[in-house]
Amino acid sequence: MAFLPRFLSTLPFLLLLLLSGVISISACTGRRCKQIENRKIVVFPRANGDSGGSGLCFIDSIVNFGDSISDTGNLLRQGGAFATIIGNLPYGETNPAGPTGRCSDGLLIVDNIASALGVPKLPPYLDSSANFDRGLNFAVAGATALSQSTLSGIGVALPYTTSSLEVQVGWFKQYLASVCSSTEDCLNKLKKTLFLVGEIGGNDYNFALMQNKTLDEVKALVPQVVSMIMEGIQSLIGYGARQVIVPGNFPIGCMPSYLTVFGGNGRDEKGCISELNEFAKFHNDHLQDSLRNLRKVNPNVTMGYADYYYSFLEMVNNPGNYGLDESSMLQACCGTGGSYNFNSAQMCGGPGVPVCADPSKSISWDGIHLTQSAYEIMANQLISKTEFMKDWKCNES
Repeated sequence: MAFLPRFLSTLPFLLLLLLSGVISISACTGRRCKQIENRKIVVFPRANGDSGGSGLCFIDSIVNFGDSISDTGNLLRQGGAFATIIGNLPYGETNPAGPTGRCSDGLLIVDNIASALGVPKLPPYLDSSANFDRGLNFAVAGATALSQSTLSGIGVALPYTTSSLEVQVGWFKQYLASVCSSTEDCLNKLKKTLFLVGEIGGNDYNFALMQNKTLDEVKALVPQVVSMIMEGIQSLIGYGARQVIVPGNFPIGCMPSYLTVFGGNGRDEKGCISELNEFAKFHNDHLQDSLRNLRKVNPNVTMGYADYYYSFLEMVNNPGNYGLDESSMLQACCGTGGSYNFNSAQMCGGPGVPVCADPSKSISWDGIHLTQSAYEIMANQLISKTEFMKDWKCNES
């Protein structure tokens, strides 16, 4: 593909891109929210004997795994160049708590899900002073689905973090060993816990592309990436997970970063790069097929697929329904230069890089990650359109 060599000349941009997973749920309310067709969120049937919400709140804790789409501060504690950026303004400018290591102007999908389910915001696992009684977050910005050794074996290096999904699940196993007195105790502790696994896998593809793999070569990684995600989920089920949600990838061809880097490649009617969106759909289709198979061998687990792809496109296609500015749908709020307000040499958080007047009107925060507003809209779609999520949402009385 003609655009692939450009990755090698855009390393500054990739520092941010590769940490994101680039591939994505906050709380729009009332007239800002238009109901989304049922096809937007694909849900597998409720587990046998699952009675839904039996009290004010059915879910009492959340455990999350992933990359920068849901990292609430783990990379910040691991350190590195990007950790410094996300640990300072303008990142976190919409969040009353300020910069916390979230890759956005404010809160993330996972924050909004927690709020709807009556669970406190998830502390990062690497925060040694945090209280994990109601949940914890293992996601790390820059994380991959495949392990460091697996990617190294095909000539792909991990320049920012080695905290893959396998590592994150390992952390969870260690945590359980510290709080459970027995297997039965673990099962009892986790029976009302929601497990969010992903988005994860996007960085595997980004690192491979950066290191000069062709799109066909990267496409060949998809079965292996999805298989590793399934292995992670099955391990979590073995530890006691009974409620699992697995998100897919964003339509990456609509991201300001990709639109800038890939120039004049084939576009759809909205101006997104068709080939990249088709690749994201290929990953998502494979993920859903694998989830269906996993569901068959785990009939007592409530398992759902969160369709980030079509939720994102819903905002692009109908911005007015969500209070978004139609003229900036494919532009970064925090950034500068070109048609998409993105410049790989002057990225968000850099000296003199401006921020738009009202991030709540934009989908993209920094050209790669989304704004608090966009994450809120997507979260509302998941919560309002997923049957068991509606049951889990806390009752008002």
